[in-house]
Amino acid sequence: MKEIPKWSDLGPRLLSGVVIAVLGIGGVWMGGASYIAMVSLVTALLVWEIGRMTNPAQRVPAWQLGALAFGAMILTQVLPPVFVVPVTLAPALVGVGLLRRHRGLFFLYALWVLLAGLGFFLLRVQGGVIWMLWLVLVVVASDIAGYFVGKSLGGPKFWPRISPKKTWSGTLGGWALAGLVGAIFVLMGKAGPHLIWVSMVVAFAAQMGDIAESTLKRRMGIKDSSQLIPGHGGVFDRFDGMVGAAVLLLFMMAFNMLHLAAF
Repeated sequence: MKEIPKWSDLGPRLLSGVVIAVLGIGGVWMGGASYIAMVSLVTALLVWEIGRMTNPAQRVPAWQLGALAFGAMILTQVLPPVFVVPVTLAPALVGVGLLRRHRGLFFLYALWVLLAGLGFFLLRVQGGVIWMLWLVLVVVASDIAGYFVGKSLGGPKFWPRISPKKTWSGTLGGWALAGLVGAIFVLMGKAGPHLIWVSMVVAFAAQMGDIAESTLKRRMGIKDSSQLIPGHGGVFDRFDGMVGAAVLLLFMMAFNMLHLAAF
């Protein structure tokens, strides 16, 4: 069997990462309707991929649930706050009725990404561009460090049954670089020293997001969430870390554990 080069996936990872970063930063910078549309579209694609992964034979319901998620995310930003929770739940609950297999898995994962969409909206509103930039940098730094440190040093696997490529060296490297991102923001006068450990916790949540998606793919016996991104799988494959981080931040802000104004 021909051995696969250690860095064979570096090119596609870098290219897809640059394209996504440019589009994402552009949407974050513009804010307003453009940002709402961008987050809603990404959320819709994630819900579609989850429906497709859990029920590959039901292509039409998967697209319908994605479209419903797109509309639901937009509605959360224009309807009174009392409607936010039921509107957010709607696509996940409708999926339970439409899909024939793995309904519980679909509900949990769809709700997870829908909550992440709310997290992106709330962080942009409360923190503005600077804190969206911080989130992106923390997640990207964790991913980059995890990839290069893990590939270079190797060592014991982090969770071999779920994600056999991840190592403890890469995991710790991701936390360290995320903490460095937080330290840079502290030195810039944007936050207190607590941002360093907050950044590391957010990096851990991003890594758990990657683990959660890997768990679903392994359960479904598939390699990629879809083929939407040429050479590198689907949207979920690229945004699993952001989803994990965004949900953590949503709960931290909702329960007053994170005060962006104090930053």
